[in-house]
Amino acid sequence: MKKYRGIFLKNDQEIAALERSNRIVAEILDRICSMVRPGITTMDLEEQAVVLCTEYGVQPAFKGYHGFPYALCCSVNEEIVHGFPSLRPLREGDLLSIDFGVVCDGFYGDSARTVGVGSIAEDAARLLEVTERSLYLGIAQAQPGNDLYDISRAVQEYVEGQGFHVIRRFVGHGIGRMLHEKPEVPNFVPRGASRLPLRPGMVLAIEPMVAVGTELVDILSDGWTAVTKDRSLAAHFEHSVAITEKGPIILSRLS
Repeated sequence: MKKYRGIFLKNDQEIAALERSNRIVAEILDRICSMVRPGITTMDLEEQAVVLCTEYGVQPAFKGYHGFPYALCCSVNEEIVHGFPSLRPLREGDLLSIDFGVVCDGFYGDSARTVGVGSIAEDAARLLEVTERSLYLGIAQAQPGNDLYDISRAVQEYVEGQGFHVIRRFVGHGIGRMLHEKPEVPNFVPRGASRLPLRPGMVLAIEPMVAVGTELVDILSDGWTAVTKDRSLAAHFEHSVAITEKGPIILSRLS
């Protein structure tokens, strides 16, 4: 595996392996998201995710990672990321962010979605629309010869232009034989950031996290769950993306 500025560049076979793992992530996420409705618990979703990992012959990527105890990150409403599945029933109007990954034949897949539970408020629906749109605007900048921070700028400018806030505490990342590889992929342009031209063979997990009221974060007493400091709603969307000579390929999308 070649390296460029500390970043592993993947060949065609490695990208194909990453596509397989990410396709499984997408298929399982589809099945988990189809279960979301008022009255179900996120622990129900967790249990099904574990069953599906066995069915697909893969390992859940998050379970045991730095001590995280579950296969899914299930974050509700003001919870941004790393939420624990629980026995609390979901309610009509909730937002649920599901972050999920697998290991398949030594390669990682990683993706996240936020879904509404039943009928959701107009402002919540707009938050989902803006966050998901910002992800695709970022992906569009994942072109060879562009700078890494062109991705960051596209996300930040769109989100802030729509009146929302980019969470800065958490960033995207490279992905491959490890869940988190170089480079970090922030959803904002850091001050004084030096250029990092994008090259074919990079595979990036791009994952905007957006909040209604603030970019500031609290971590709950479980040591994992991140919430907005003002407890306003948050959303999270993520795709794993390969940079190729022909442009970005979204690995964690079924169509």
